[in-house]
Amino acid sequence: MERIRVSTGSRQCLEDITAQVSDAVRRSGVEDGVCHLFVSHTTAGLVINENADPAVARDLLEKLEALAPSDARYHHTEGNAHAHIKSSLVGQSAVAPVAGGRLALGRWQAVFFAEFDGPREREVAVTVVSAGRAEAPAEVLSRERQANP
Repeated sequence: MERIRVSTGSRQCLEDITAQVSDAVRRSGVEDGVCHLFVSHTTAGLVINENADPAVARDLLEKLEALAPSDARYHHTEGNAHAHIKSSLVGQSAVAPVAGGRLALGRWQAVFFAEFDGPREREVAVTVVSAGRAEAPAEVLSRERQANP
């Protein structure tokens, strides 16, 4: 597992971390498998979505703000209840395939760190797992029977 450090620049934003995640995948040495991302923060999350048009990120943030307004009244009195709600809506993890030693995102996709209570220094855990060769249950059972007649 590797940790990526993210410095968010504003109270609420989507920071493109695709390059950092791609670097971590490359360093892992895994040719084919899966890249799992996890944020251990309760007021942040991860989103895989379009990066070609910055209006998409603005739209996402605006609609999340409409669902959980920053200035609404909440039972949680620390002033960041809206951030906990938004984090729960987008989720704290994401998964993407790895193919040919590279992050295999779609043409217009990017990995975004979703900050809802910034600006802050944050971390994203990146775990890259090799696909390996999966054995069918019959193969495993046959091998076990041969070892223990």
